[in-house]
Amino acid sequence: MLNRPYLLMTLVAGLVLSGCGTDSSMSTGIERPSLVTRGTPTGAAHPEVVLILMEENGAPAYRCTGTLISPTLVLTAGHCTGEVGEFSGMRIFTESDVDAGRGTTNNYPYAGPNAIEAKANGWHTLPGYTSAAFYLNDVGVIELDGEVILPASAYGRLPSPFELNLLKVRNSTRFTAVGYGLQRINPAKVQADLVRQSATPHLLQINTGFTGPSSMLLSNNASTGGTCFGDSGGPNYLGTSNIIAGVTSFGINGTCGGTGGVFRMDRPDVIAFVQSYLAK
Repeated sequence: MLNRPYLLMTLVAGLVLSGCGTDSSMSTGIERPSLVTRGTPTGAAHPEVVLILMEENGAPAYRCTGTLISPTLVLTAGHCTGEVGEFSGMRIFTESDVDAGRGTTNNYPYAGPNAIEAKANGWHTLPGYTSAAFYLNDVGVIELDGEVILPASAYGRLPSPFELNLLKVRNSTRFTAVGYGLQRINPAKVQADLVRQSATPHLLQINTGFTGPSSMLLSNNASTGGTCFGDSGGPNYLGTSNIIAGVTSFGINGTCGGTGGVFRMDRPDVIAFVQSYLAK
């Protein structure tokens, strides 16, 4: 999830932005997430999942996670692409362990090896998105000014319309969450290694009064792992497939415990929005 440096925003009680990370976090009951908690480093797996660095006024400001769905298009959360004019620039980093490469194989958080710049004004957020109610339309795409060539089967795929309505709430309904977010956040310790990790949360809520038709709640505990600040925008794959059921969107508390909120990708308007950029 993104983890905008402990930036607090009053949104809807109980929701915390789960994915912006500063180089900050948003807290309002719904929080933007950060690192995958209790996860496992992916190593060479999931090369399609990348770290996103966003700039404000030309300076590095926040980070998120995204998924390559083509060589030049990254899918992420809307609060990672923001409202018009919110960010001045963006780039992605492709290494699984960005920390290990600092100063040698990459120049994080600046441009350099293993980083690809976004096109000028090449980030776009689903129409209707507002930061005040980000969780209602929390999806965006980034057009890259260069290619990331992977095997065709490695890129993330969109679900079919309303595909997630078929899911059952049970422990066996699993997802694969991947991201560069916080590994731990509590009063005693914050662990924020820039390492790509994965977890296998299960479905807790879908199509309820709390989630509405746009979101899902997944588990976040010692057994399954989950998402946190900086993981925002990262994929939650359906099972072990490369179908992106949703992107990491929000949390319920500031310590990323209990549950993780995911914005669903199976809405027809969301699919059409993303496909309009895939078709370019």
